[in-house]
Amino acid sequence: MDPIRIIEVKENVLAKNDRDADKLRAKMKENKTLLINIMSSPGSGKTTLLKRTIKELKDEMKIGVLEADIDSDVDAAAILGAGADSVQLHTGGACHLTADMTEQGLAGFGDKHYDLVFIENVGNLVCPAEFDTGATMNVCLLSVPEGDDKPLKYPLMFQVSHALVVTKIDVRSVFDFDLAKLEKNARMRHPGMKIMPLSAKTGDGFEEWINFLREKVAEQKK
Repeated sequence: MDPIRIIEVKENVLAKNDRDADKLRAKMKENKTLLINIMSSPGSGKTTLLKRTIKELKDEMKIGVLEADIDSDVDAAAILGAGADSVQLHTGGACHLTADMTEQGLAGFGDKHYDLVFIENVGNLVCPAEFDTGATMNVCLLSVPEGDDKPLKYPLMFQVSHALVVTKIDVRSVFDFDLAKLEKNARMRHPGMKIMPLSAKTGDGFEEWINFLREKVAEQKK
């Protein structure tokens, strides 16, 4: 009897995706375009953050947004209304984007050049962290209502994220939320993580986020 063959499917899929992601990252660097992958749970404020970001930066840089959802084009329409180009990606039930999906989305922009492109990934704290999109950097959003313990429960999301944006800080008084505890938990997963608390509604803390983006866009152009 022939021996049983064991094929590590997930490992093979991830290895190919990692190769595709590295190629895309190199292409973005050559094009001098900063590609940022935004990840979070549903309702954390990704689209609201992006709308205010576009408002603040659209007069000084060209911005595009890839909107990934299982269905609908609600968020893409909101981004267009804010003044940035947007491509809607329907994942067909998949809970994440891959590097190949990202490249297909970028092709939807045609020959236009962008200084900054955001990927608004599918909303959850598990699957998107497992697949490299080819982005220059990963940014995780965590809203105050979600609690300060999420880095303990979803370690990979915080390990792969270069920066953490804490959203909805204008409602801190309503929730049992400890910012210092969150920072400790997040840096336990990623010691060098930059953490930026802000409110896209009131603008509190938003200047730090905008200056962070300006700095990263400038670095990508060097």
